[in-house]
Amino acid sequence: MSLPNAPVERILRNAGAERVSKDAVEELRNALEDLGEEISRDAIQMADHAERNTVKKEDIDMATQ
Repeated sequence: MSLPNAPVERILRNAGAERVSKDAVEELRNALEDLGEEISRDAIQMADHAERNTVKKEDIDMATQ
C-alpha cells in the first residue's frame, strides 16, 4: 500500500512548508501509512467487540481518541 506523493506534499504545504524535499514526502507518507494501519487495527477490534463485520465511522472515531 502506498499513498500518492501529491496529497502528502499538499499536507506539508498546507501546514506551512514553502519547500518540500522528496525525502520529506516519503518519510511523512510512511508515517501516515503506519498510523493509518494502527488506527485501522484498533477500529477493527472495536467492530469485532460490537460483533460486527463492518467497520463504521464510530469505530474510527473511538480508535483515534
